[in-house]
Amino acid sequence: MNHALRASAAAALFTLTGGLACAQQPDIGIAPVTLSAPVYRFDTAEQHGIEVSVLIRGINHPFALAMLPDGDALISERGGNLRWVRGATGASPELVTQPVTGAPAPAQSRGGGLHDVVPHPDYATNHLVYFSFNRLGEAGADSRRRPSSLVVARGRFENGSLAQVEELLSGPQTPGASGSRLAFAKDGTLYITTGAPFSDDAQNPANIYGKVLRINADGSIPADNPFADGRGGHPAVVSVGHRDQLGLTVDPASGAVLAAEHGPNGGDEVNRILPGQNYGWPRASFGRNYDGTQITDDPLPDGVSAPLLLWVPSIGPTGLSFYTGSKLAAWRGNLFIGSSRRGEVPRTGGLERVAFNDDLGELRRETLLTDLHQRIRDVRQGPDELLYVVTDEDDGALLRIAPTAP
Repeated sequence: MNHALRASAAAALFTLTGGLACAQQPDIGIAPVTLSAPVYRFDTAEQHGIEVSVLIRGINHPFALAMLPDGDALISERGGNLRWVRGATGASPELVTQPVTGAPAPAQSRGGGLHDVVPHPDYATNHLVYFSFNRLGEAGADSRRRPSSLVVARGRFENGSLAQVEELLSGPQTPGASGSRLAFAKDGTLYITTGAPFSDDAQNPANIYGKVLRINADGSIPADNPFADGRGGHPAVVSVGHRDQLGLTVDPASGAVLAAEHGPNGGDEVNRILPGQNYGWPRASFGRNYDGTQITDDPLPDGVSAPLLLWVPSIGPTGLSFYTGSKLAAWRGNLFIGSSRRGEVPRTGGLERVAFNDDLGELRRETLLTDLHQRIRDVRQGPDELLYVVTDEDDGALLRIAPTAP
C-alpha cells in the first residue's frame, strides 16, 4: 500500500472507530481522579523534593496557560472561554468568574474555538495578547469533522477584557483541522503551528495546514521566510510535513524553535524547526495506524528531517517550556513537556523533563506527576521562577511546582 493510501486508510479507520475508542477508554485506563488534596509532594531526580499545589479548580478543559509579568495568568479553555486568574503567583489566586470579553465565543461544535494564548514580549508596556482559534464553517454531512479555518489574532488585555482585537492571519476552511500553538522568537517574530492529521495537506507548501508558520508581530511576512515572495509556497510557511502539533517553544539560550508533534499511534516527536525542512508526515512516521498496522517501511526517507526527541509508545505531547530560573536550580536549562497519556492508556499523563547538553543533545529524561493521573496540557515558567501547569480535565486545575518547603 502506498503512503497516500495508508494515510487515507488511517483517516477512515479513525473516523469509523472514534466513537468505539471513546466508549472503551474507561475500561482501558483507571477511573477519573480528582485532585482533592491542596498539596502533593514528590521526590524527583536532581531537584529532589518538590511540592505541587492545587491553586485553582473548575476550569473546563484548559488548553493553554499564559503567565503574565504582573503575576496574573490567562487560561484558554479548549474551544471555550478565555479565563483570567488574578494573583496566580500569589498566596491566594482567584479565578475571575466572568470569562474575558472580546475573546472568540465558545464553539458550538468540536474542533472549533479558542486554542493558544501568549503575551507579547513587551506585554508589561503594551498589554498585547496573541491568540489562535478555529473559526467553524457551515456543517456538512459529517458533523464530527465540521470544516474550520485557523485564525491568529491579537488584542489589548485590560481589566478582564480584550480590546482593539485585530486578525493577523487566517487560513482557508479545511475539514478536520487540529489545534495550534504560538511562540515568540528572540527576533520578535511569531511562530505558529498547524496540523493536518488526516490528509496530504502537510506536504503541500501552498497551504498553511500541517506546517510551522512565521509572521511578524503586526501580521506582516518576514522577508527571510522560505516562500516570502509567494512563489513555490505560502509566504508564512517555514517548514512542512507536520501531523498534529500541540506544543511550541523557543530556547532562550540558543533561540532554537522546538515543536511537539503527535504521531498517529506512537512516534510522538519534538522537532527542531529549521526553514525549508520537511518533517515527513504523511510520507513517513515512526508511529502506526490506530489498528496497529505499519504506516511506512522507512520512517526517515531521503529529504525528511529527524526528530530531536522521539517517543514510542506515545505520550501525547502538549505544551513545551524551557526552565531558566533559580528556584528549581537543578532543572535550569531543562525542557518540560506536558503529556496527556502514555501508550494510548487514559489517566497516565504527566510531565516530561529532558536535560540537554549545550547543543541540544539529549542527556537524560524523567517523567513527573504521573501519580496525579491527570492530562497535563500546558507548562509555563512564572515570573516568580516557579513552574505552572494546567490539567486538561472536566474539572481542570492550575498547579504550581515549587521546591519542598524546609
